[in-house]
Amino acid sequence: MMKNGSVVCVDLFCGAGGLTHGLELEGLTVAAGYDLDPTCKYPYENNNGALFYEGDVGDLTGVELNEQFGNADVRVLAGCAPCQPFSTYSQRYETVGTPRWGLLYKFAKLVRETKPEIVTMENVSSVVRHKVFEDFLFALKDMDYDVFEAIVNCSDHGLAQTRRRTVLLASRMGPIALKEPQAGQKKTVRKMIGRLRPIGAGESSPRDPLHTSAKLSSLNLARIRASKPGGTWRDWPEELVAECHRKKTGKTYPGVYGRMVWDDPSPTLTTQFFGFGNGRYGHPEQDRAISLREGAILQGFSKDYAFVPKGGAVHFKALGRLIGNAVPVTLGQVIGRSINEHLGIKAGETIGSVSRAKAERRGGSLVA
Repeated sequence: MMKNGSVVCVDLFCGAGGLTHGLELEGLTVAAGYDLDPTCKYPYENNNGALFYEGDVGDLTGVELNEQFGNADVRVLAGCAPCQPFSTYSQRYETVGTPRWGLLYKFAKLVRETKPEIVTMENVSSVVRHKVFEDFLFALKDMDYDVFEAIVNCSDHGLAQTRRRTVLLASRMGPIALKEPQAGQKKTVRKMIGRLRPIGAGESSPRDPLHTSAKLSSLNLARIRASKPGGTWRDWPEELVAECHRKKTGKTYPGVYGRMVWDDPSPTLTTQFFGFGNGRYGHPEQDRAISLREGAILQGFSKDYAFVPKGGAVHFKALGRLIGNAVPVTLGQVIGRSINEHLGIKAGETIGSVSRAKAERRGGSLVA
């Protein structure tokens, strides 16, 4: 059985903190998160107990990482490298590699330099087809890690989103695996966002600036009013159909300009989920695309997860990127529970609750 406080995690490519938050909710202590994007700093540090370091992970050294781990008995290194270079959409059938894929090789180098007891990685499902992923697996096994990797549908694990991701867990302490889905974990769009305040296109909730939806042109407003939950633009009157969809090449893309279905999980969210025409991102019954807050909730973030300071500007493109690129908090929790089970740690035994970590890292004191 592990001692309290003996497990420390570092989150590379941490983004807005989805993975870190999930790990902390499961009682694991996260020391630091690293990311190149400065807009990640506020949401990452404001909602978590870890400190944010802005910089290129490609420049990070094993010596710096070991300073973050301190004297931990078990070191956990998470490295969710940016997924765009590995997506089918951006690379089509290119699987040999480009210079942009170097970050995954750099991650393997950092693993080799620090030899953490546990390594975890999350990425798009199509990453498994690429040579860089094969090389990464080979490197881990060559360093005597027991490796688990699988493509999971996050909706099976309690996320209200049909998001398919590759999850890797590796351990130098013996076989490790992701926890199996439990019965009754399926969640729906209705359960997660059904009670949020109704708003119109281009409107914001007075109590939550993130509950803001993008404006719609008069044409797109007519289109969404003609849309059925789960339907497609093929349901529209002919005069509303976009010119590109009337062509033979456009007829195979029915998933855009659609509404979500209340009693199903949402489709996979991208960084453009706030746009009605970018996918099936229309609200199930209100005439608008889902709001930024609704997207964050469907990614597993709580309703009060702060992405901008009070009074700060809400920019759709920047926040859509942070939310859409995030590791879902729910998946982070599953990874955290899997690590705890691997280490023989029961729920509530570790020190790293969010509130405790915040207080200790900022010099506060806690009364037992």
